[in-house]
Amino acid sequence: MWNAPCVLATGLVWELDRHHKNILPPGYDRAMLSFFTSPAVQSAQRGLRLAAHRTGAVWLGMFALGLGLGVLVTSNGLPWWLAPILSGGVYAGSVEFLLVGMMVASAPLSAIALTTLLVNARHVFYGLSFPLQQVRGRWRKFYSMYALTDEAYVLIANLPAQAQTSRQMLWIQAGLHLSWMSGSVLGALAGAAWLRDVAGLDFVLTALFIVLAIDAYRTRPDKTIALAALGAGGAAAVLAGDAMLLVALAAFVVFCLGRHAVVQRAAAAQGGRHGA
Repeated sequence: MWNAPCVLATGLVWELDRHHKNILPPGYDRAMLSFFTSPAVQSAQRGLRLAAHRTGAVWLGMFALGLGLGVLVTSNGLPWWLAPILSGGVYAGSVEFLLVGMMVASAPLSAIALTTLLVNARHVFYGLSFPLQQVRGRWRKFYSMYALTDEAYVLIANLPAQAQTSRQMLWIQAGLHLSWMSGSVLGALAGAAWLRDVAGLDFVLTALFIVLAIDAYRTRPDKTIALAALGAGGAAAVLAGDAMLLVALAAFVVFCLGRHAVVQRAAAAQGGRHGA
């Protein structure tokens, strides 16, 4: 009795295979084979596999973080379909979590706009060194700018220069985006019942940034930069209050620019002495 569904499915597959020439248009098999074996598709598949190998662990982290967003949406009495709208349309990291609370509290649109501007102002600093020039095509550049998140910046900035290709950068960003969206949908649909009391979901974002920071230091072990980042963050946490993130980023950028100017001046002076 338990084999009846299997027998039925086998018979259906056999019938479809026997009559597929009458169902599908002529040359369908040949066209599909030609499509999947074309150089462009094979190149895209290689790019996807390479991006998954390099950043798959972070994709999983984004999926877990999306679960937390989905649970937050439905646990606050909002409809489940709001989760993919926030994660796919807004796609600004921590802002989505803030928007849920502000929507529940019926915050005015002006307050929402100002909060979003202040929280996402850090992306201005990312644009200073993000290799957007490597992305080919106007619409691809537009998506790359739209999908520039904290995780995407760290992952792409730490790639070797020869690996910062248009296709690889877009695969990394698309993987992060889709992981975030799919996690939020699953969290909204099932999380309210099963994941609401799971401890640690609210720490996923912090843990993810700690891992990314450690990985960035291992890629480029610069103690001066690491100490400067820690110093800027600590000082801003003590002195700047709610504006800690913006103040810390601004101080760190000023330090990096000043250090670069000093290094360039020293190199020029050393070159002048050698020339003399």
